[in-house]
Amino acid sequence: MRKIAFLRSVGIRRADPYIQQAVRGLAAEGIEAGLFHTSGSPGDEDFPGHRQRLERGVTPRQLADLVAAWGADAAVSISLPCENALRDAAAASYLEAAGIPTVVTPLASTMLLVDKWETKQLCRRAGLPVPDGIRADADLLAGRGLPVPGYRDALRAQAVRIGYPLIAKPLWDSTSAGIRTLRTPAALDAWLADPPESSAVLEKVVEGDLCSVDIVGRPGAYRVLPLCWTGRAGAEPVFTFADLRWCGPRPAADAAFADTARALVALCGQLGVHGSVNVDMVHTGGRFVVLEVNPRVGGATTLSCAASGTNTFATLARMARGLPPAAGPAGRTGWAVEFLAPEGVPVAALARLRDIASVVTAHELVIDGVSRGDIVVFTLPEGEEAATVQGLTDLHAVTGFPAADVLGKITSLLHRRAV
Repeated sequence: MRKIAFLRSVGIRRADPYIQQAVRGLAAEGIEAGLFHTSGSPGDEDFPGHRQRLERGVTPRQLADLVAAWGADAAVSISLPCENALRDAAAASYLEAAGIPTVVTPLASTMLLVDKWETKQLCRRAGLPVPDGIRADADLLAGRGLPVPGYRDALRAQAVRIGYPLIAKPLWDSTSAGIRTLRTPAALDAWLADPPESSAVLEKVVEGDLCSVDIVGRPGAYRVLPLCWTGRAGAEPVFTFADLRWCGPRPAADAAFADTARALVALCGQLGVHGSVNVDMVHTGGRFVVLEVNPRVGGATTLSCAASGTNTFATLARMARGLPPAAGPAGRTGWAVEFLAPEGVPVAALARLRDIASVVTAHELVIDGVSRGDIVVFTLPEGEEAATVQGLTDLHAVTGFPAADVLGKITSLLHRRAV
């Protein structure tokens, strides 16, 4: 094998530093990596290999033809969000026909998982708890096709059965886009009077701790990475990176997750998942309620890699070479903490932070072409909590970084009783 293509739809820096490690590992084996991307302007430090920028509207067939023209022997999808994972899965059908194996979940299963209503049904059949909900069809609400005069009243009756507040979220969109909270029947009436153009899921609000898990591999060999905790779930949608995101000791929750992990692995096997999936959940009342199963790498992949000492991108590259991935749970090796610095990280502060903890990555976070500041991930061993908090407190006193609210959250996290 001489060349492996990586298919990407967002800036590569969200994969720092693990994609670079994977690509350099391939180079050491004499394999050239190529990045086929539709966003960002990566340099050698971001992706040390062949790079080809594509139009955002590139079709699956065009993508496959470009990868084949480069001479790829295999391809790997590392795109997100879900609509781009679907593009890659469709491209894979052309690549496979051209004799280029591709690490991506089969198209039929990808189409089920990008549809939130279909995912809900899959999880129910797998015995996984999901929020109670109903599907709201955009065509019926808009009067397109078959007229169904009682459709709105049917939705109202179902909403009463489920109970308010409800969340209305687009059937296919992801990253919390397009979500609305419907607290009362009057709010539902207003939503029905001016419904979105796309179909939606109306579901019961589940309050609790938001978390996610990445599962990587292929049928018969899946690795479950550690749980990452990403904020609070409630009636109001929040920006994905608004809160502290972390992976660390939480013994009761980790023990409770074991059965959920087994059910998720079984579901992955049934769907033929080949590559990575990211599962978003709410931990509430001692159980895990599944919100989404995304057929792609996740927004917390760097965090879970950092906490476990594993490299999802190296695993995907290994699979592209036809080698078996490691299976079973990936144990935590310590704490990993991620936070957003909207004003950026001063250079002097970053240098001092490296003396306090192990900095995994610190780079600008760009979403839909808009800079959100700098995202920082650092790790520390268990037992170093007090020393790390003291170091961060001293750093803040001198530089103002991290911000007072972030420092308070980190202090509370590292000092609290792990449950």
